[in-house]
Parts: sequence; C-alpha cells; structure tokens
Amino acid sequence: MLSSDKKWEPRIIAFFCNWCTYTAADLAGVSRLKYAPNVRVIRVMCSGRVDPQFILHVFASGADGVLIGGCHPGDCHYSEGNYKMLRRFMLLKRMLKKMGIEEDRCRLEWISAAEGEKVKSVINDMVEKVRKLGPLGIPKRISKIDKEIKIIEKEINPEEAVEHA
Repeated sequence: MLSSDKKWEPRIIAFFCNWCTYTAADLAGVSRLKYAPNVRVIRVMCSGRVDPQFILHVFASGADGVLIGGCHPGDCHYSEGNYKMLRRFMLLKRMLKKMGIEEDRCRLEWISAAEGEKVKSVINDMVEKVRKLGPLGIPKRISKIDKEIKIIEKEINPEEAVEHA
C-alpha cells in the first residue's frame, strides 16, 4: 500500500521512432516545453521494429502504460514501417483487451519531427488518463497466479512437489 505522503504516479514506457517522434521529443526539450516526467523513452529506428512482445514485456515488468510514436503514414523513412506498426497495434489492442488491460494504457501516435508541441500534449494527456485508471499491477497479478499454480501442483502431485521443494 502507498503511504499517504507519497502519491502514486504512473510509469509509462515510450517507443519513439528515431527519425520523427524521437526528434520531436528532442525539439520539445530544446524548446523547454513542460511535460510530465512519467515517461521513459526508448529510441527505435522505426515504429515498425516495435514487436508486440516488447509491449507485453514492459507491462509484465511493471509499466502502467505504453506509448508508441512513429512517422506519419506515407512519411516513414523505411517506406512502410509505420503501416507494419499499425497492423500490429490493431492486433495488440484486441489481445490487451482480452487480457483485461484498459485501452487507454496503450497508445499509438503519428508525430513528425517538427511536432514538439504534440509530443508534450500526447504525453500529458496519456499520463492523466493512466493516472485516472490507477496502477496496472501486473507483477502482483503474476505473483498471485504463481502461488496459485504451486498450490494446484501440490494437490495434483504431492510427491513431486516435495522433490522440487
């Protein structure tokens, strides 16, 4: 439980395309635009290189939200990388929904290198939405499931449970 003097803040991981969104984030910083410090940026060469497993991994590792930023459609430096990301994202959203992860926890945005202001507004908007949703808490959920599995294993095969202990 959180102590009353320390307010919970969301942890968001951002995968930003090197050529557009990462450059826009740099522009936002150079322009001294203020945005929430809750986002940790991972620079990727193209949004099309973001594998859905990366997103599942950061959620399993304790992130409360994921932001993916790429070049506008038609402007990808790798021809069709952003279209690849869009197809993956649509499938990922369906999977996350079936896993019980709210839609506002994962977001895809097209942000060009000149849109530092958009980086600021997207980050601030996402942080507010995730803050309202509260902690995702997947590591705790996984720990609880692991404990339940061990109990079931002991009930099914008590001899093996003793050997592995």
